[in-house]
Amino acid sequence: MAVGYAIVALLAAAVAVFALQNSNPTSVRFAVWSIDGVPLAGLVLVSLVAGIIVAGVPLWIQRWRLRSRVRALERRVQTLESAPPERATGPAPLPPRASPPPPPAMTG
Repeated sequence: MAVGYAIVALLAAAVAVFALQNSNPTSVRFAVWSIDGVPLAGLVLVSLVAGIIVAGVPLWIQRWRLRSRVRALERRVQTLESAPPERATGPAPLPPRASPPPPPAMTG
């Protein structure tokens, strides 16, 4: 657990240093609109967050669907396990085979 906190602290420090070193204002133009004076670090970090969201939402939806399917199958297993057992008679016996007809008698 302490290793996880150390990694998060290092990442937070790296983001802070990145933001302090890249505070130059820049302009952003997209299609018909433009924004002037946006800090470069802010632009990069917002782009990073947007990319994580664009990649993460479909993965989250897929995971949600799979979890709901697992829950439904677990309920089905629980229902089948709690049902009274059926008689274990095995497969129905096959009817007896008819004996083949005797070969024709040869008279000679």
